[in-house]
Amino acid sequence: MAKSSADDLELRRACETAMEGTKQKVALSIRVAKSRGIWGKSGKIGKGQMAKPRVLAISTIEKSQQTGAFLHVLKYSNGGVLEPAKLYKLKHLSKVEVLTNDPSGCTFMLGFDNLRSQSVAPPQWTMRNIDDRNRLLLCMLNMCKDVLGHLPKVVGIDVVEMALWAKENTPVVSKKRNIQDGPVSAADVVAESDMKVTVEKELVSQAEEEDMEALLGVYVMGIGEAEAFSERLKRELHALEAANVHAILESEPLVDEVLQGLEAATIAVDDMDEWLGIFNIKLRHMREDIESIETRNNQLEMQSVNNKALIEELDKLLERLRIPSEYAACLTGGSFDEGRMLQNIEACEWLTGALRGLEPPNMDPSFANIRAVREKKTELDKLKTTFVRRASEFLRNYFASLVDFMISDKSYFSQRGQLKRPDHADLRFKCRTYARLLQHLKSLDQNCLGPLRKAYCSSLNLLLRREAREFANELRASTKASRNPTVWLEGSGGSNQNVNNADTSTVSDAYAKMLTIFIPLLVDESSFFSHFMCFGVSALAPPGSPANGDNNDDDLGIMDIDDNDTNSNTKNASELGALNESLRDLLDGIQEDFYAVVDWAYKIDPLRCISMHGITEKYISGQKADAAGYVRLLLDALEERITSQFTRFVDEACHQIERNERNVRQMGVLSYIPRFATLATRMEQYIQGQSRDLVDQAYIKFIGVMFATLDKIAQTDPKYADIILLENYAAFQNSLYDLANVVPTLAKFYHQASESYEQACTRHISMIIYYQFERLFQFARRIEDLMYTITPEEIPFQLGLSKMDLRKVVKSSLSGVDKHIGAMYKKLQKNLTSEELLPSLWDKCKKEFLDKYDGFAQLVAKIYPSETIPSITEMRDILASM
Repeated sequence: MAKSSADDLELRRACETAMEGTKQKVALSIRVAKSRGIWGKSGKIGKGQMAKPRVLAISTIEKSQQTGAFLHVLKYSNGGVLEPAKLYKLKHLSKVEVLTNDPSGCTFMLGFDNLRSQSVAPPQWTMRNIDDRNRLLLCMLNMCKDVLGHLPKVVGIDVVEMALWAKENTPVVSKKRNIQDGPVSAADVVAESDMKVTVEKELVSQAEEEDMEALLGVYVMGIGEAEAFSERLKRELHALEAANVHAILESEPLVDEVLQGLEAATIAVDDMDEWLGIFNIKLRHMREDIESIETRNNQLEMQSVNNKALIEELDKLLERLRIPSEYAACLTGGSFDEGRMLQNIEACEWLTGALRGLEPPNMDPSFANIRAVREKKTELDKLKTTFVRRASEFLRNYFASLVDFMISDKSYFSQRGQLKRPDHADLRFKCRTYARLLQHLKSLDQNCLGPLRKAYCSSLNLLLRREAREFANELRASTKASRNPTVWLEGSGGSNQNVNNADTSTVSDAYAKMLTIFIPLLVDESSFFSHFMCFGVSALAPPGSPANGDNNDDDLGIMDIDDNDTNSNTKNASELGALNESLRDLLDGIQEDFYAVVDWAYKIDPLRCISMHGITEKYISGQKADAAGYVRLLLDALEERITSQFTRFVDEACHQIERNERNVRQMGVLSYIPRFATLATRMEQYIQGQSRDLVDQAYIKFIGVMFATLDKIAQTDPKYADIILLENYAAFQNSLYDLANVVPTLAKFYHQASESYEQACTRHISMIIYYQFERLFQFARRIEDLMYTITPEEIPFQLGLSKMDLRKVVKSSLSGVDKHIGAMYKKLQKNLTSEELLPSLWDKCKKEFLDKYDGFAQLVAKIYPSETIPSITEMRDILASM
């Protein structure tokens, strides 16, 4: 018989090595084959179900007063070393089943009650022989019985057969131990029991074994007499049944007595059930009565609470609907005198609050349909309408009476010999008394403000126009200035130069004073009107701007009572449009008095339009706020009026310039050239750091007409055209030299005149030179023309260009050359009216002549090398001596 792997000490040591560190002792280790259902009906191994070698090891561990038992499944690694694969606790072993489909009986399965997935088939373990199987199973069963105290279910194997095998395979082993081995542990005992099965460790006790042997003996003894044994069993069964029936019959009196007791109990129970039914009906009726009483009580309590809450709410509503008699009297018939305004304001505040209190969300919407609320709202609306009508009528009359009082008093306006600055402090003080009232009117009925605004604008417009008219009239009457004629650039002379030099600064000062007095006044009035009449737009120009004084008189000293308009910086487009329309009504017509001052200043000195234009621009730049929109429009209109007047002056002056071309003959410097220099000098004085656009545009128009007129005059007599052009362009440069250095626009025209002057000089000098030396330079021109087509050697052989022809030309032109040059000087001097130009023109003439003669001498040296003519040095000396 082959040696079992359970006795392989090397295998046991390998298992201990794999379990090193767990403090467990190996009780048994044996090699097995693992598979899953490898035994089919045919007993063949299925595909993919090859058995895998494994080692099963049973181990124990000592704990506090307890011993634990484990089943280890170990597998071989790639290097052939055992390593743990599975671990089972034997206390969870519930079933040991030997498979019947394995003919050898060496295959079994182990079932554990703590496995998570019971749907997966447990692995099947196959031993090498029956002895190895019995040895492993006996070890596990002994461990479960002795250590754990219970046995698992055994299926497919006879326990008696296992016991008999254990008795037969239990060798007698000496239990002597060497003293040096030490004390015997529990694990050693288990290990010995595995190898040496004793009687005490058997699965079946001695008494059980004897009973089983006797039973088996009886069973074996009667195995050949099955029919006799069956008959015996039947007889015994019939005997037992007869004994039972006899016992029952003997106990009949007792049964009758029990039945009588049961019947009496049944009658008592029926009586009790009837009484309980009666009591149940009475209790149900009582419960219904109690529920009804509780329901009525709850309803009464709820009704009491609701009535109390309703009374409180009605008291609040009645208090809200009550109209105090003093407020009703004030709203319907009270006085609007200054002393009574506090009562009026209080009444307005109460009325506003009462009306808002009847509107959602201040009042519950469910109250809106109550008749008392509707009637009270109607009554409040009547109070509001009555008060708004009375207050509007009073304010319209009040505004008119204030203005009428001021207009009737002449001390408010400028008088002869005394300019009066308009003072509206008293007017505004009186109006502020009713500012709060106006805000309440806006809150009560915003539509009522339209007629009030118109009435205020209509009344104040009369006062402002009267003040402006009286101030402008006295301003013009008290201003002394000599009137300058508008004939600045016409050709006739006279005493106009002296008149043009008169000081007219008082004119522009008067205009500036008009703006200084009235523009801040109009801005303040616009701002005051915007606040006083409750427009929801921003204030005017910020304090410190040129158009607004440091004192802000439009501050009414009150807060806006309308919750929707508390942000004064919020600009509403519709409000701003309405404000501008009202400002137009307030200030319309006052521009006529400003126009009168502008027209008066223009008649005295048209050039003062430049100063007035600059003054107006400063005020326009200071008006930034939206509420001063109409003041900005007024300034824009003034600027446009000043610009149109100055444009009119420029057009008249240009017309005077154009009149010069109608003269029959014009020689020398035209009169408008020096006069323009005088005009430009004075215009620059009037600018004084202001915007140059107006003056620069005038310069462009003036000089454009001047140059065009000069060209037309020059073309009337082509013989003297260049003389007229060079003299006038020279005069233009000389008169504007200083201004052109500081005025970019004039500098541009200065350079244009310089170029035109040079061109006219070149044409005039060339004409004079050709007039005296025409044959000489004509001969040179013919040579130059032929040099483009033939060689220089062939030119002397051309008709009219022979050496003889050259000698004739030189003799006629250069014999007595000093006389010809003198004639050229006289020709240049003859028609020139500006003597100061003669030296520079004569120098240009000599230079031009030398340049032309130098070219002629070079041609002669190249074409006629054997011919001699006066050299350029000789000619230069002759010119220098002239």
